[in-house]
Amino acid sequence: MPVIKYPRIRDPLFYEWDRKAQKCGLRHTIYAVNGDQYTGEWLDNLKHGKGTQIWKSTGAIYSGDWKFGKRDGYGSYSILDPVTKEYKRVYTGWWENDQRSGSGTFFYPNGELYEGEWSNGVRSGWGKMHYKDGSSYEGQWLMDQPNGQGLLRL
Repeated sequence: MPVIKYPRIRDPLFYEWDRKAQKCGLRHTIYAVNGDQYTGEWLDNLKHGKGTQIWKSTGAIYSGDWKFGKRDGYGSYSILDPVTKEYKRVYTGWWENDQRSGSGTFFYPNGELYEGEWSNGVRSGWGKMHYKDGSSYEGQWLMDQPNGQGLLRL
């Protein structure tokens, strides 16, 4: 009885290349077309887990937790000082859906400091603002403005 061999049906090469290109798990540095770079963990081609992102256009760095491609969890955001060429911390705290949320500390460029609660990227909840002149406000905030009970020390 003759044996008939049929050629094996093979998927096009781009299916294999696409499968190999899928980013999942821990990776070394990945460079984007615009020059940004990310080093950290991936899940289904999205930044997920611990990682560090460096934006080429601004020189800013975020190091912390990611969830499905967005900053989510605890992390620190720093910018490059153009004069000293050193990184200055801008925000350290909790993030949710790529915005400041929960408790965190924000360092303003003029030397002022806010420690407290955030919601949707703005000061909301209980917090303490240390002003440049030495005065401080500790109390309730709503929509980035002092609102409700608080104590202003001059």
